[in-house]
Amino acid sequence: MSETLSPPPGSAASVAHLWDARADRYLELFRHELADKPHDREVLAAFAGRVGPGGRVCDAGCGPCGHVTALLAGHGLDVLGVDLSPRCVELAAREQPGCRFAVMDQRDVTGGLDGLVSYYSLHDQPKRELPGTLAAWARALRPGGELLVVAKQGDGDGVIDDPLGTGLRVYWAEFTPGELESAARAAGFTIGEITVREAYEDEIAARRIYLTATTRHP
Repeated sequence: MSETLSPPPGSAASVAHLWDARADRYLELFRHELADKPHDREVLAAFAGRVGPGGRVCDAGCGPCGHVTALLAGHGLDVLGVDLSPRCVELAAREQPGCRFAVMDQRDVTGGLDGLVSYYSLHDQPKRELPGTLAAWARALRPGGELLVVAKQGDGDGVIDDPLGTGLRVYWAEFTPGELESAARAAGFTIGEITVREAYEDEIAARRIYLTATTRHP
């Protein structure tokens, strides 16, 4: 009898499997997280303002809450939330019935977008995949398209005990501002602004990085 091999940690199959298993717990903890994050709401609103009403935007790695998708839609954007996990997409569609969601790898979004938001969607994959992910996003955006990346600051890059307390082992990658900036420039982005804030009292104790950028015109 042959053994069933587990997918490599940080692979798309592994991420989808683990998020299917932890989506309900995440929703329980973070359903209303943006209500207590004024800085994040301001950053997302500013992104929406740069894109402009009706702009086609992808919320890459929308998770089970769908709250970023809903916030951006509330600012007049045409938003699609995508996630590898079918359970995340199922829950997000239930939580935000007026929004659109699809099961999709965040690197497979289609071209011609006016904007893309990655709100903590990079920490599930190994850091070595960052250049390829940003290159895929650059291809998906029109010239002058807007990018917003939010990520946790640090040096982590490997499998750890799930910070959500599920008992699972999950892939966890953190970044420095310099790493995000260098990878974005190499992918063809012009950097707008990079800011860092301290963690709020009820968050995981890591600084948050906010990177804005635009795709270069040909």
